[in-house]
Amino acid sequence: MKRRDLERHLRQHGAGPLREGGSHSYWGFDAERSTALPRHRAIAWPLARKICSQLGIPPPAGPADRDRVA
Repeated sequence: MKRRDLERHLRQHGAGPLREGGSHSYWGFDAERSTALPRHRAIAWPLARKICSQLGIPPPAGPADRDRVA
């Protein structure tokens, strides 16, 4: 997944950038609910799900989720 798509997903659920580190950005709601977001163009789906889990928001739709019919 592209980093900008994950950032958009996090913003839609109320999270925002807290601070910038050397190779990571720190996103979340406050100091207790925050996590590191690596500065890569692409972020693996398992990592994107883990980041969302750490923040307590629903995971983004993955490649397999898009093919399912509701």
